[in-house]
Amino acid sequence: MKTLEHLLSPITIRSLTIPNRLVMPPMGTALGNDDSTVSEANLAYIKRRAQGGAGLIITEITEVHSLGSASPRCIGVWDDKFIPGLSKLADVVHAQGSKIAMQLHHTGRENYLLQKKNKAIGPSAIPSYIFGFLGTPREMTLADIEETIAAFGSAAVRAKKAGFDAVELHGAHGYLLMQFLSANSNQRTDQYGGDFRGRSRFMIECLKEARKQVGPDFPMSIRISGEECIKNGYTISDMQTIIPDLVNAGADIINVSFGTHGSPAVNIDTPNPSAPVEYEPGFKAFLARKIKEVTKVPVISVGRYVDPYEMDEVIARGDADMIAVARQHLADPDFLKNAREGHPEDTLECLACNQGCIERLSLEALPIRCAINPQTGQELMYPAAPAAVSRKVWVIGGGPAGLTAAFEAARLGHQVTLFEQESQTGGNVRYAAKAPHKEVYGRYIKTLTAKCKKKGVDIKTSTEVTEAMIEAGKPDAVILAIGAGKSTCPAEGINASVVCDAWQILDGEVKPKDHVVIIGGGLVGMETADFLREKGVKDITIVEMLPASPVLALAAHGYMLHKRLRAAGIKLMFGTRVKKIEENAVVVEVKGEEKRLEPVSQVIVAIGVTPRTALKDMLAKKGIRHFVVGDAAAPRRIIEATTDGAKAAWEV
Repeated sequence: MKTLEHLLSPITIRSLTIPNRLVMPPMGTALGNDDSTVSEANLAYIKRRAQGGAGLIITEITEVHSLGSASPRCIGVWDDKFIPGLSKLADVVHAQGSKIAMQLHHTGRENYLLQKKNKAIGPSAIPSYIFGFLGTPREMTLADIEETIAAFGSAAVRAKKAGFDAVELHGAHGYLLMQFLSANSNQRTDQYGGDFRGRSRFMIECLKEARKQVGPDFPMSIRISGEECIKNGYTISDMQTIIPDLVNAGADIINVSFGTHGSPAVNIDTPNPSAPVEYEPGFKAFLARKIKEVTKVPVISVGRYVDPYEMDEVIARGDADMIAVARQHLADPDFLKNAREGHPEDTLECLACNQGCIERLSLEALPIRCAINPQTGQELMYPAAPAAVSRKVWVIGGGPAGLTAAFEAARLGHQVTLFEQESQTGGNVRYAAKAPHKEVYGRYIKTLTAKCKKKGVDIKTSTEVTEAMIEAGKPDAVILAIGAGKSTCPAEGINASVVCDAWQILDGEVKPKDHVVIIGGGLVGMETADFLREKGVKDITIVEMLPASPVLALAAHGYMLHKRLRAAGIKLMFGTRVKKIEENAVVVEVKGEEKRLEPVSQVIVAIGVTPRTALKDMLAKKGIRHFVVGDAAAPRRIIEATTDGAKAAWEV
């Protein structure tokens, strides 16, 4: 029977009682002020997360030393001048009934800005896997080590002065404490190097110093990577040997994460730093259980958790004492509240797409957002109160942009009708949900559609909106979210009997065959190949005009997708143009030379989509207030579609 009994039970750590076992772990936001002080955006963001009811909120990284700061917009704690802003963070969380811990952090060698200035430091002069192209960090002297240990202690005291309930030292994910722990980054021959126990000395001394400075009753956590997850990395068995030392040094909680800064060339497990949609919720719970075998202090498990009932099961079977949930707090911070109040079906489940969080921060250097929650990272501009005037709003198109627009407009008190020409909502996301591991995309559309209806949106499917309908209906505003149509392939023979498109394959309209050529190596083409692979189709070739894959292998899902296709022997031909399609062959051009691919039983077109322009000119001509959103404006990702839709609704 599903229960929240264990998840909702309080837990006491030293003098601190945490009201439940749900933890929001640190997530970088890049929302801080440029001088590393706490911003109004930080406060609004963390307040919204705390409103969901997690027992313990752990802040994003706070920097204990200026030479360990990842960015000027990371929150600082290396000076007393930061205490007033930090106190506001604590007050905001306490006002929501949760407890708050501050995560203390030092980047070490994993620092782009300092590497560029030749100021990055590390345990040894060994280049970072990520930033090694910029140079080598300076090996820390004993004086550097003493200064950094003292900085962790001083930062812990500032957290206590600022009103925080606990601190957590960041000893995971390839940052400084873990750099000392790893043989891949620590080759010292002094007391801070050597075997695994020797390499743990720096982490232990940082804990001891923090404990010394905050006193015996202030709770402290240490976040570790239970295993390194890269070639020649340490294992969970290695980690078990030093857990008693960490506890004796002052750790009251062991927060068990996994992985390090790496690259596809060195990773042998989950693409760091977050699990893509391919990984099942709770897939790393066994690491927490292994740590629990060697200690009696509370242990936190992390690993793509989304469902409170499943979290409860993990605690009930003894794998962990607390559950850390990161990205689900971005997608829908009310997931625990919804479950407690008996309507878990209202929760939008995290897609594990990383578009607005991990990859936005690391690959685009932009502040945090969420692909399916337009409020995240935009709390200060998010309109909470109803609109001053309730208007008649028509939303034309029921994909992510249209559904988001309809929900937001209805939430703000407008009279909303959504029209969808297909028999069901979802747009192209319905097809994306057919790809392996992406069933959650279908659940997303189903949940968002239901939430629209609950807000009073009148959804009319199988309805194509005409100019006459608009004239008769007289909407005050129209949000045009009609998406994009299939692009036309110019190849000779495109009308041959062997030709179909990716959408027909994914929807089951056309049955797949062996000996397939897919025209287009973007996400649609690659996921169609993955779909065929799972169906057992043999001999698949993807032909792409661009010289490299449009699907980034650096992205978490992209990495997994490339890896699966390569392992299955699927051929990817880049810089290749399809010239002619025959009934049993495809003629392509590669570097000016023709090549014949045969035998070919099926040709699948997946070359992308073109924005639909129907109604746009008419709306403009008649002076009807309108907004063009999502793929109707330009084919992009879900995050751009939902952003467009939400902002249009906010502007109505």
